[in-house]
Amino acid sequence: MHLSPTRRRAALLAAAAATTLTAGTLTAVTASAAAAGCRVDYKISSQWGGGFGADVTVTNLGDPLNGWTLTWSYTAGQQVTQAWNATVTQSGAQVSARDAGYNAALGTNGAANFGFNASWNDASNPVPASFALNGTTCTGGTAPTTAPPTTAPPTTPPPTTPPPTTPPPTTLPPTTPPPTDPPAGAKQLEDLDRGLVSVRSGNGNLVSWRLLGTETSGVSFNLYRGSTKVNASPLTGATNYLDSGAAAGSAYTVRAVVNGAEQAASAPALQFTNGYLDVPIQPPAGGTTPSGEAYSYSANDASVGDLDGDGDYEIVLKWDPSNAKDNSQSGYTGNVYVDAYTLSGSRLWRIDLGRNIRAGAHYTQFQVYDYDGDGRAEVAMKTADGTRSGTGQLIGSSSADYRNSSGYVLSGPEYLTMFNGQTGAIASTVNYDPPRGTVSSWGDSYGNRVDRFLAGTAYLDGQRPSLIMARGYYTRAVVAAWDFRNGALTKRWTFDSNASGNSAAAGQGNHQLSVADVDADGRQEIVYGAATIDDNGRLLYSTGNGHGDALHVGDLDPSRSGLEVFKVDEDASKPSSYFADARTGQIIWKSPANGDNGRGVSADIWAGSPGAESWSAAVDGLANTRGQNVGRKPSSTNFLAWWDGDPVRELLDATKIDKYGTGGETRLLTGSDVASNNGTKSTPALSGDILGDWREEVIWRTSDSRALRIYSTPTQTGTRIYTLMHDPQYRAAIAWQNTAYNQPPHPGFFIGDGMSTPPTPNIYLR
Repeated sequence: MHLSPTRRRAALLAAAAATTLTAGTLTAVTASAAAAGCRVDYKISSQWGGGFGADVTVTNLGDPLNGWTLTWSYTAGQQVTQAWNATVTQSGAQVSARDAGYNAALGTNGAANFGFNASWNDASNPVPASFALNGTTCTGGTAPTTAPPTTAPPTTPPPTTPPPTTPPPTTLPPTTPPPTDPPAGAKQLEDLDRGLVSVRSGNGNLVSWRLLGTETSGVSFNLYRGSTKVNASPLTGATNYLDSGAAAGSAYTVRAVVNGAEQAASAPALQFTNGYLDVPIQPPAGGTTPSGEAYSYSANDASVGDLDGDGDYEIVLKWDPSNAKDNSQSGYTGNVYVDAYTLSGSRLWRIDLGRNIRAGAHYTQFQVYDYDGDGRAEVAMKTADGTRSGTGQLIGSSSADYRNSSGYVLSGPEYLTMFNGQTGAIASTVNYDPPRGTVSSWGDSYGNRVDRFLAGTAYLDGQRPSLIMARGYYTRAVVAAWDFRNGALTKRWTFDSNASGNSAAAGQGNHQLSVADVDADGRQEIVYGAATIDDNGRLLYSTGNGHGDALHVGDLDPSRSGLEVFKVDEDASKPSSYFADARTGQIIWKSPANGDNGRGVSADIWAGSPGAESWSAAVDGLANTRGQNVGRKPSSTNFLAWWDGDPVRELLDATKIDKYGTGGETRLLTGSDVASNNGTKSTPALSGDILGDWREEVIWRTSDSRALRIYSTPTQTGTRIYTLMHDPQYRAAIAWQNTAYNQPPHPGFFIGDGMSTPPTPNIYLR
């Protein structure tokens, strides 16, 4: 049932008495102490049989408040069942929504947004007739004071430009909730469109598109240039077509053919007329630190998600200031910003993490994923006092400054916030787990190891994604798993190496993590480094080989069952690198100890040996799946990309892509006027299968950080594989790619020379 626009949205106005929040208790202040007024925007965001969701924004039009309670009454038996961003209680028909603490302060013209789910009788769901803020009914104006204020005005003046209220979505949310009982064993993934691209290739255009994970057989395609079909018979092989002789910029669409019937046309192809697509971006203004150091901004790590539910990806981008720091370095940093952009360069929102989040590769790990299954991705990250959402909502205090004289933030509250991916508004905020506690308990007293954070996304229940947030790996390691359902973050479990039975995980974390179903039970585990945590939050195993900078998890040896792990080690007393069974941690082969081995890669880059080849910075040669040296070590030890026409993977490093050969590399791509990220790590903003067929795109920032430049392959392939974004392990890897020391993604099956037909993924689409 749909409500009319009038019933869906009601602006109800009146005056309210100001209150203060003291020791958790609301205490009334006499009406003569403050002018008061408010506006309430109440809308039904979704509705289904027996239930509905609502979104409420309250705007304070009067003097600043330091605590608020909004009350109203229902007339048709509605009962609130769950709420977020406010504590909501109900007695009979009377409902009371109290601030959640971090959003207690409401300045003049400041707004707070909260939401809830409720039951109803399916017959009538009228909007409440009136609201009251802190005990007085709203009118939309301000009640005049009867006397001058008896207390001093606040030391912080109200903002000159009030933060905007959360705008309504441009499209209404679905009227049915996400499925409570998805198909047995199937994992929720995105309902993507064709991702059609046209890349200039010689005197023609290489046009490629997605084969979905739900259509691995029985579907063929017709390709159209304008209104002209370019293929004589339906295309049954790889989902690409070289349109030789076609003009640059020709318009293309593709249509699936199912059981002989042609389906609807895709969206028009994105044009890569120069081999790339530029997505315009908007650098934040620079600033000056308290110590007088000027700084500017450059685009850094990126991720993708379908933020608006239209079937194509948007880009979420982190901006780093020029004074970003490694945790071992003292000094102030500029604020960290996170933006969302459409592929046409329209900025959807900007989140300012504020002065109490330090900038650097180990501080802000952001996750982009559809956690609640509504078909639109959310964005999650660690926040603090002073963080402002994409709609201007403030978390905590805007004036709090917890930076010490060395620039570290070692006190003050820490939060985890799930943001609405479409608007950037706060969806849910909770206390960050684990808290920092005593700084020195993490390995040092000055703030290096306490703030080593990791993040990921994993299908812990085998069907729906959970958010993974972690702290520490040199000594104590703590990993927390969160579910985001019905608008609220709830804890699934916390793993702590200090807890009984978990001590073998202490000191075993990497500067990154991976997520994979290592024991083939349908649920994913967190490969944290030398330790792996089971889907239930218990230690699965630890190799005891300690901390490292890089690891790779995948079907690296297709001749044996299950997945494998290749990892390099930092501890000079441990094997320099090793290849292990991902289920048990049993070492298959290892290389002798040789100091701090800082880089390592594993993938099938050479058809001359079966399965993956592995190599690392501190070990000579190229190792096969048995650890035998089979030839020359590649000239780079960094990222990977499937780029040319065969299933053997290529070398991605800095701003170039090379093809490995026994006598040397062959250059396939040199990025034009672009830059890599993260200093000597030389990583792209993002690399993955985000458009076109199963081959991978590479995104670099332009040298002036005015655009993200997306490159897609101009080379035909005869290999037909469904989009890798419909492989759950690969999709999770794209989400964690930005974490700390970025690493390339691997699917849960083998892609390489002599590969078998990929297994059909057990997924359902939202």
